[in-house]
Amino acid sequence: MEKKEKPLERMTAKELREMALGLPGIQGVHAMKKEELIAAIRAAKGIPESELKEKKEKITVTAAELKQKIKQLRVKREEYLQQKNWKMADILRKRIARLKKKTRRAA
Repeated sequence: MEKKEKPLERMTAKELREMALGLPGIQGVHAMKKEELIAAIRAAKGIPESELKEKKEKITVTAAELKQKIKQLRVKREEYLQQKNWKMADILRKRIARLKKKTRRAA
Protein backbone atom coordinates (compact mmCIF):
# COMPACT_ATOMS: atom_id res chain seq x y z
CA MET A 1 0.00 0.00 0.00
CA GLU A 2 1.19 3.51 -0.77
CA LYS A 3 1.85 5.82 2.11
CA LYS A 4 -0.03 9.11 1.80
CA GLU A 5 2.16 12.19 1.95
CA LYS A 6 1.06 14.78 4.46
CA PRO A 7 0.26 18.30 3.22
CA LEU A 8 3.17 20.68 2.79
CA GLU A 9 1.75 23.17 5.30
CA ARG A 10 1.78 20.53 8.03
CA MET A 11 5.39 19.49 7.44
CA THR A 12 8.22 20.95 9.47
CA ALA A 13 10.90 23.12 7.88
CA LYS A 14 13.38 20.27 8.32
CA GLU A 15 11.13 17.83 6.44
CA LEU A 16 10.56 20.40 3.70
CA ARG A 17 14.33 20.94 3.31
CA GLU A 18 14.89 17.19 2.95
CA MET A 19 12.18 17.01 0.31
CA ALA A 20 13.52 20.06 -1.55
CA LEU A 21 17.04 18.61 -1.66
CA GLY A 22 15.65 15.64 -3.60
CA LEU A 23 13.93 17.84 -6.18
CA PRO A 24 15.82 19.24 -9.19
CA GLY A 25 15.94 22.99 -9.75
CA ILE A 26 15.81 24.13 -6.13
CA GLN A 27 18.92 25.78 -4.77
CA GLY A 28 19.72 27.52 -1.49
CA VAL A 29 17.44 25.23 0.48
CA HIS A 30 19.12 25.75 3.84
CA ALA A 31 18.74 29.53 3.67
CA MET A 32 15.00 29.39 2.89
CA LYS A 33 12.20 29.90 5.36
CA LYS A 34 9.24 27.53 5.57
CA GLU A 35 6.97 29.65 3.32
CA GLU A 36 9.73 29.94 0.72
CA LEU A 37 10.33 26.19 0.83
CA ILE A 38 6.64 25.47 0.32
CA ALA A 39 6.50 27.85 -2.66
CA ALA A 40 9.64 26.33 -4.22
CA ILE A 41 8.39 22.76 -3.77
CA ARG A 42 5.01 23.66 -5.27
CA ALA A 43 6.73 25.27 -8.26
CA ALA A 44 8.99 22.23 -8.75
CA LYS A 45 6.11 19.75 -8.50
CA GLY A 46 3.70 21.93 -10.48
CA ILE A 47 1.09 22.27 -7.73
CA PRO A 48 -1.02 25.42 -8.20
CA GLU A 49 -1.52 27.67 -5.16
CA SER A 50 -5.11 28.64 -5.96
CA GLU A 51 -6.43 25.23 -4.86
CA LEU A 52 -5.04 25.67 -1.37
CA LYS A 53 -6.21 29.25 -0.96
CA GLU A 54 -9.80 28.22 -1.64
CA LYS A 55 -9.68 25.62 1.12
CA LYS A 56 -8.18 28.00 3.68
CA GLU A 57 -10.88 30.68 3.54
CA LYS A 58 -12.33 31.16 6.99
CA ILE A 59 -16.01 31.60 7.59
CA THR A 60 -16.71 34.53 9.85
CA VAL A 61 -19.64 34.30 12.20
CA THR A 62 -21.07 37.26 14.05
CA ALA A 63 -21.62 37.30 17.79
CA ALA A 64 -25.39 37.60 17.23
CA GLU A 65 -25.44 34.40 15.17
CA LEU A 66 -23.46 32.59 17.84
CA LYS A 67 -25.84 33.76 20.57
CA GLN A 68 -28.81 32.55 18.53
CA LYS A 69 -27.18 29.13 18.20
CA ILE A 70 -26.54 29.08 21.98
CA LYS A 71 -30.24 29.76 22.64
CA GLN A 72 -31.23 26.87 20.37
CA LEU A 73 -28.80 24.53 22.09
CA ARG A 74 -30.07 25.56 25.54
CA VAL A 75 -33.61 24.64 24.52
CA LYS A 76 -32.43 21.24 23.27
CA ARG A 77 -30.41 20.73 26.47
CA GLU A 78 -33.46 21.40 28.59
CA GLU A 79 -35.38 18.79 26.58
CA TYR A 80 -32.64 16.22 27.18
CA LEU A 81 -32.61 17.04 30.90
CA GLN A 82 -36.37 16.50 31.04
CA GLN A 83 -35.88 13.14 29.30
CA LYS A 84 -33.01 12.36 31.75
CA ASN A 85 -30.61 11.85 28.87
CA TRP A 86 -27.56 12.97 30.85
CA LYS A 87 -24.99 12.13 28.20
CA MET A 88 -26.54 14.32 25.48
CA ALA A 89 -27.20 17.09 28.00
CA ASP A 90 -23.51 17.07 28.93
CA ILE A 91 -22.47 17.14 25.27
CA LEU A 92 -24.70 20.16 24.64
CA ARG A 93 -23.35 21.87 27.78
CA LYS A 94 -19.83 21.57 26.37
CA ARG A 95 -20.95 22.89 22.96
CA ILE A 96 -22.61 25.87 24.62
CA ALA A 97 -19.43 26.61 26.57
CA ARG A 98 -17.37 26.48 23.37
CA LEU A 99 -19.74 28.83 21.58
CA LYS A 100 -19.70 31.25 24.52
CA LYS A 101 -15.90 31.41 24.23
CA LYS A 102 -16.26 32.16 20.52
CA THR A 103 -18.67 35.03 21.26
CA ARG A 104 -16.12 36.58 23.58
CA ARG A 105 -13.48 36.43 20.84
CA ALA A 106 -15.88 37.73 18.19
CA ALA A 107 -16.88 40.77 20.22
